[in-house]
Amino acid sequence: MSSLPPQQMHLFPRSPVREGAASLPTRTRAAESSNRLATALREEEVPVAENFHQEAAARDLWSHVSVATREELWARAEALAFRLSSELRMPVRLAVTDNRSTMVSFRRSAHSLQLRLHHMFLDAPEPVVRAVADYAGRGNRLAGGVLDDYIRGQQPRIRQERHAAEADLEPRGRCFDLQVLFDQLNCTWFQGSIQARIGWGRMPPRRRRKSIRLGVYDHQTREIRIHPALDRPEVPSYFVEFIIFHEMLHQLFPSSNGTGRRVHHPRAFRDREKAFPLYAAALRWERENLNLLLRG
Repeated sequence: MSSLPPQQMHLFPRSPVREGAASLPTRTRAAESSNRLATALREEEVPVAENFHQEAAARDLWSHVSVATREELWARAEALAFRLSSELRMPVRLAVTDNRSTMVSFRRSAHSLQLRLHHMFLDAPEPVVRAVADYAGRGNRLAGGVLDDYIRGQQPRIRQERHAAEADLEPRGRCFDLQVLFDQLNCTWFQGSIQARIGWGRMPPRRRRKSIRLGVYDHQTREIRIHPALDRPEVPSYFVEFIIFHEMLHQLFPSSNGTGRRVHHPRAFRDREKAFPLYAAALRWERENLNLLLRG
């Protein structure tokens, strides 16, 4: 999941339409981004939920589209959420985004599924909808291959231009100057070959969370964004350098699909990552301080 704030609509699927009432109109997986993820997610199966939430409240996905178009998008999103809920037999909270990088992300709890999908999935055929349910709702990683294939075929629908809020990229923080660290790493370990901009991501709203994305590299724009939770005195410099080093490696070793599913960190990537001088210490610090980072 990217730290950038997507334009989105949230909705809770309604109960099945009663007879006689008006009927509704007929992968963390990211296709373009790679990231370093510290996580404490639970992967247990969720029980069947008999009743769906019936409320719906949201920002419009695109403020410039007509009211009629927004109503159509809303109805299609609601129909998709209900299809997924019916497939999984549990409540699904759906957020439809206009992201440039993360096409599918989710969070499962014991009683519901929080799901974020790019708007391309509003038109997805039934096999793709089932793959979303299998991947996000049931934890079936093999279904990710179906999602990758669909996303590749929908590339023209992914916007290329950035929103104004995404264009801001400030490397100087309260405790660390990311540009200085990037330049040092680039000179020492990459012979100056990594061409990318770097800056701090935006601080997300404060809420309880079980995972945090510490860094993300955007292949399209060649930008590295580091989570602002790292810009604090408790975080050692070598750990921030390790996260930057990790994201720089994504430019050298892009994601691959050689085994039929997307691999974000191929073996060559992992081998090169271990060359970081304080690799073991960085992993240990991350493990021991995950709760600190989750608190932001």
